[in-house]
Amino acid sequence: MGMGGGMGRFSMYKRTFRSFKNPVFRLYFGALLGQMAAMNMQMFARMWLVYRLTESPAIMGAMGFANAIPMLSLSLFGGVIADRVQKKYVMLFGQMGSAVVSLAIALSLAFGYLSSESAGSLWILVVASVVQGIIMGLMMPSRQAILPEIVGEEQLMNAVSLTTMGMNGLQILAPALTGLFIGAIGYEGVYYIMTGLYFVSTIFIIFMPRTGEMSVRGGGALDDIKAGVRYIRRKTIILLILGFVLFTVLLSMPYRMLLPVICVEVLNVAEEQGGVLTSAAGIGAIFGSLVLASLPNKKRGLMLLISGLVLGIALVGFSASSSWYLSMGLIVFVGLGQTGRMTLSNTLLQYYVEDEYRGRVMSIYLMQFGLNSFGTFIAGLLAEGVGVQWAIGGFAAVLVFVAILALTFVPRLRRLD
Repeated sequence: MGMGGGMGRFSMYKRTFRSFKNPVFRLYFGALLGQMAAMNMQMFARMWLVYRLTESPAIMGAMGFANAIPMLSLSLFGGVIADRVQKKYVMLFGQMGSAVVSLAIALSLAFGYLSSESAGSLWILVVASVVQGIIMGLMMPSRQAILPEIVGEEQLMNAVSLTTMGMNGLQILAPALTGLFIGAIGYEGVYYIMTGLYFVSTIFIIFMPRTGEMSVRGGGALDDIKAGVRYIRRKTIILLILGFVLFTVLLSMPYRMLLPVICVEVLNVAEEQGGVLTSAAGIGAIFGSLVLASLPNKKRGLMLLISGLVLGIALVGFSASSSWYLSMGLIVFVGLGQTGRMTLSNTLLQYYVEDEYRGRVMSIYLMQFGLNSFGTFIAGLLAEGVGVQWAIGGFAAVLVFVAILALTFVPRLRRLD
């Protein structure tokens, strides 16, 4: 009996982590960890630095908007690039560009051009945010679209779940460590660490082999974009998934960028505790990722809609809480809902899209990062008028309503496997 139970647990372990048998996936995963560790540190450090400079939710939202404009405007071109160019090279140049931006901020802090005590130097962060948005808009579709070329369609949900698990693990560690690093070595030291992480990611990408085939078809980028949009309009399933996901992101993600305001003005805590709070969301996300990595390819549409509902309800409670311990508990469920939304939407899109259009469809999907920043901009303006709790809670209440409508009236999405 004991041996049978042990064999069963070992079999589940093998099934959960089966994508790691693929050596190319291991290189991809290493590159992803380096990039996402740096990005999590960047997001946390930048939002706290802007808050210390301005103490304004509206300006924090505007900073996110500066990042969103190039991501939204260039993401479609990034999709065309992903369908035409070797994705490895797009990822490589994107990581190198991110390292240069991070190093520039570190040097600006080191030489006094950017000061954590001078709001007049905010323009440096704005420029860096725009440049980073350009890099992300052009690179991210390739990073997403390369995954099926590495693992194949049948292992796609497992691979996406494992990459989401890695990202969520970093969401636990990176913010907490960043909060401690800010206190120990300052913002300057944090940006030097981020630069090193981007270079580590670059090394992993260098060792990845080329995947897929380069397209040499004629026609311009705009023609490719139009063809991709026409394809999405014809494919109702793709359109439904994208619509629900982009709506969910717009309504749920602003809480992350406005978290310093919640921490200081509602919970009365500083950077170190703010890092712990962000990390708590990662605990729920890790749990969700492990569960999804172990599940068969069944009822994924229903799970996607339930994830959106759980996310909305948890955010409503989180926005209303002024208790540190209650907020810690609720944000775990926020992380659980977010990982379900991320993993299942990514998997369903990549599963149902045709290879020829994969990069362009994923470029629309990755507009969520720009919409995240755009939603933060709107929520930041709203927070100036009615308070940050009402702003985040109002967005979350709309998400609950949308998720219930989708569960009730969109059976085609609900029944997707």
